[in-house]
Amino acid sequence: MRGAAIEVTGLGKSFGKVAALDGVDLTVPQGTVLGLLGHNGAGKSTLIGVLATLLRPSRGTARVAGHDVVDEPSRVRRSIGVAGQTTTLDPAMSGRDNLLVIARLCGAGRRDARARADRLLELFGLTAAAGRPARTYSGGMRRRLDLAVTLVRRPEVVFLDEPGTGLDPVSRLDMWDMVRGLTGLGSTVVLTTQHLDEADRLADSITVLSGGRVIADGTPEELKARIGRRTATAWFAADQDAVTACRALDHAGLRPVLDRPQRSVAAALTRDRDLADLVRALDAAAVEPARLTLAEPGLDQVYLALTSDTPERSFR
Repeated sequence: MRGAAIEVTGLGKSFGKVAALDGVDLTVPQGTVLGLLGHNGAGKSTLIGVLATLLRPSRGTARVAGHDVVDEPSRVRRSIGVAGQTTTLDPAMSGRDNLLVIARLCGAGRRDARARADRLLELFGLTAAAGRPARTYSGGMRRRLDLAVTLVRRPEVVFLDEPGTGLDPVSRLDMWDMVRGLTGLGSTVVLTTQHLDEADRLADSITVLSGGRVIADGTPEELKARIGRRTATAWFAADQDAVTACRALDHAGLRPVLDRPQRSVAAALTRDRDLADLVRALDAAAVEPARLTLAEPGLDQVYLALTSDTPERSFR
């Protein structure tokens, strides 16, 4: 079994009378990716701040790479890498020199620093641009170089704050490959993201915060299973047919949602018999859909279902 890269028990952090974290429990196995989701003010940044030893907890315990964040902060800092939304690169220096400087600051000798820099440049596909100033790099290239800088010290745990921010679709896909590659190098990754598809694609497990508390955690598949296995959507040629179908499905106990502009009706299928009930209800109402689809629940549906009764509204 994998050991725990991060162990959090009863973690609390207050700023005056405001509880930013309120009894958070969390375990992240080594070599996995944790997706951390939540609205603005949910506690994500505070949690990362505590785990990175930037903030001192008010209560509870947290261990990162086997070290207590309060009693052994210097050991924690030597074990982690942090990449924020903005780069920490020197734009006037070349990509290689950015890596060399950080490697030397981390205590590497000249030969070891060069070896680390060359390996990371190759790993992140930046060898051809290694001698160019970082200011000439595209957004995706700068993000990859920023990740490479984070890995110079060979961290056991990497914290990524919205790694896809500001990237075009192609660069985002490249970034996803980079994040997946981090676990292959032996690192554990904690990423915050406002792109739910990003968490769905990258995370081995997901923790949802709201009001400083964990309101849900599990694999993406486990969270999706909480709101029903599938959703059936029927489209109709006529607006009135969609209205009639919605009434029929409601009478059958399926809690449908009508989209009149699209002339469609959607219903979550929470029981094995629901699909058969849906077909029978449409047949009894004498309405035939032009198209009928079945879809697995998306992580966006899960997130909205979990947080619909929380006061925070600006998802981040």
